[in-house]
Amino acid sequence: QVQFVESGGGLVQPGGSLRLSCAASGFFFSGFRMGWYRQAPGKERSLVAFINRPGGDTNYADSVKGRFTISRDNAKDTVFLQMNSLKPDDTAVYYCNVVPFWGTWGQGTQVTVSS
Repeated sequence: QVQFVESGGGLVQPGGSLRLSCAASGFFFSGFRMGWYRQAPGKERSLVAFINRPGGDTNYADSVKGRFTISRDNAKDTVFLQMNSLKPDDTAVYYCNVVPFWGTWGQGTQVTVSS
């Protein structure tokens, strides 16, 4: 079955960095566009970045452009999100999924940006 396992979140001060990882399984990973989504308290889940198969073009939400970088390792069925210059508004639970998303979600990884 399809599974996503996110990791790498934590508490970081404004201006800091984190690198998220997502291990996917149960489908032909390299054949799909992959994305990172986030959901802040009281807000809907939104797409922040995606990378086309098999590792080509990337696209970012305006709010993270220039600060976040998405990448993928098709040999390990893993997608990454490097987050730099973090802001308090980046605080959210981060999830990975295909784009457009399927109904199966992982547990997500909490990112908290606070001093």
